[in-house]
Amino acid sequence: MRGKPGKELFERIFARHEPRVLAALRKSVVGIAGAGGLGSNAAMALARAGVGNLIVADFDKIEPSNLNRQQYSVGQIGRVKVLALRDNLEAAIPSCACEVHRLKVNRSNLRGIFGKADLLIEAFDKEEEKAGLIRAWLSFYPSKPIITASGLAGFGDNNALRTRRIGNMYVCGDEKSRCEKGVSPMAPRVGIVANMQANLAVQLLCKIT
Repeated sequence: MRGKPGKELFERIFARHEPRVLAALRKSVVGIAGAGGLGSNAAMALARAGVGNLIVADFDKIEPSNLNRQQYSVGQIGRVKVLALRDNLEAAIPSCACEVHRLKVNRSNLRGIFGKADLLIEAFDKEEEKAGLIRAWLSFYPSKPIITASGLAGFGDNNALRTRRIGNMYVCGDEKSRCEKGVSPMAPRVGIVANMQANLAVQLLCKIT
């Protein structure tokens, strides 16, 4: 079903949500920097949770190697990630408004893209880009949370995954920044960490709004 849902369908989709929680999430705005393994999975989880507004930025296109852990399909190979993700979100939960930007996020454009977000989910791949985004966000918005991820490659060892708070920054994962030889990101662990980020975002949004 495409397009915005009617009131009856919306109520049925979220029939089991506590009204106060749903109301808080519906008016919230979450920024997601990156639409890969973390970003695409976190976006889908947040839409299904009832978040009303997402802002997603990424410059990349979908490659076959993305399909083992990201929220895309074979027919979307070659498409711009943020545009394909917006279509997927609309098809799944059309009540979630998704604003997308096809560009590389940096310090100079961060405020223009994510300034109206209540919090930011960092979903980059490269450590130096992660660090730069975190520094910029905390500099511009010291009172707004940023939820980052570190250490999600491989499989198993669920108990190593955790969330740690450092001021207004939250780190999800096992915090191992380098992958061991022969170890690559896989859907189960990537999905766990992405959903840890989304779950924490929901918790924080219910306190903020």
